[in-house]
Amino acid sequence: MQILSDTSNFFFEKLILGDNPPLWQTIVFDLVVIAAGFAALVSVIAMFCIWWERKVAGHMQSRIGPNRVGPIGILQSLADGLKLLLKEDLMPRDADWFLFRLAPYLAFAPAFAAFLALPFAPNLVFEPRLNVGVFWVLAILSVEVMGVILAGWASNNKWSVYGGMREACQMVSYEIPLGISIIVGVMAAGTLNMVELGHLQSGGLHTWLIYKNPFVFLAFIVYFIASLASNKRAPFDLPESESELVAGFHTEYSGLRFSFFFFAEYGAMFVVGGIQAALFLGAWNDPFGLIGFYFHKFSHDGNTIGLIILNLIGLSIFIGKAMTIIFVQMWLRWTLPRPRIDQVLYACVKVLLPAACAILLGAAIWQLLVPDRPGYPWVDYNPFSAHDWIYSPAGNGTLGLITQIVLMLIGVGVSTAVVMWVLYAAASGRNLKQRLTDPAPIERAPAV
Repeated sequence: MQILSDTSNFFFEKLILGDNPPLWQTIVFDLVVIAAGFAALVSVIAMFCIWWERKVAGHMQSRIGPNRVGPIGILQSLADGLKLLLKEDLMPRDADWFLFRLAPYLAFAPAFAAFLALPFAPNLVFEPRLNVGVFWVLAILSVEVMGVILAGWASNNKWSVYGGMREACQMVSYEIPLGISIIVGVMAAGTLNMVELGHLQSGGLHTWLIYKNPFVFLAFIVYFIASLASNKRAPFDLPESESELVAGFHTEYSGLRFSFFFFAEYGAMFVVGGIQAALFLGAWNDPFGLIGFYFHKFSHDGNTIGLIILNLIGLSIFIGKAMTIIFVQMWLRWTLPRPRIDQVLYACVKVLLPAACAILLGAAIWQLLVPDRPGYPWVDYNPFSAHDWIYSPAGNGTLGLITQIVLMLIGVGVSTAVVMWVLYAAASGRNLKQRLTDPAPIERAPAV
């Protein structure tokens, strides 16, 4: 496994700097990539998602949403950012000045750092040799809760403290089923390296880890629910529930510091969606296995132009998958009501945690009893050859192949139903807006 990931190490760095560049050139190159690449990417994703959520919310509430600044209001988030830059930076008189100023940066830095380990494409990975990439990203994201707690505590505001404490309870509780569901996916893959995770799923839709066995399929659902709580997304947005706690832990913040919390939230949403895409949904790979096939072919032939084009296509696919998950999170936010804090913790401790433990046990027994096809698609076997699956080195893989095909068909059916549901909602909402804006003339009864 390590041999294949080594071929993708620092592809663009070698392309620009050549082989064995001096250490100072490597450091400068990495700093430029972080400053010009990832900083811009996090900012653009956050601004786009803020505009997108306002548009989604407007559609679901029969409103138009932002439509004044730029085409279809696409520049509204940029205008809001400029407005926040010009607002006065206020701080309560009795607040802890050091912690109050530190909290927004402590909340934003983990979401920014987590981008460095995401596998955007086969060669578009900042550090492809990170063999604990999945858990490293989760460990980095867990630091965000410290920023939230400090923001509430340092504000010296009881409503802010309540919001911070709710966040602590929620994060500590839901991180356990979140980690267990990830362990299920890692057990099925056999690696924590995010680049290797992508290559293992390069053989087409039936090789994606979500269809590896029924328990990985269920672990994906547990992960998604727990990720909502980890990102403070509805219905788990108790730390900043406006109807109860004003604005929650960031009530006392204004100006640029206020915006950092939103940048951190939407950046973390993309990271969590990226982990789901990398671990369960094929990473940068298309459903037909074409990227995996041509990546192996171009790497073997030394086709640099082909690899660049392939990486750009993989980048768009990976971002599209993460954005789809973000859209579902937005959909749930403007659909489901907010439960009480005791119901949120009950759902974790009494429902989600036992379910995650049962799924972990079932996944271990499944892998012990059902042989799996080891190796990389297109390198060690042909993913579309039944012979290569049945006569695998691990034993007869017929049951595993049948399981993956059945789960794939179920997943395709569910995904198609959801897409049709969204299209129907979009069409019916457009008709409703037209009826509201152009009402039919009211017929009046004749005067008596």
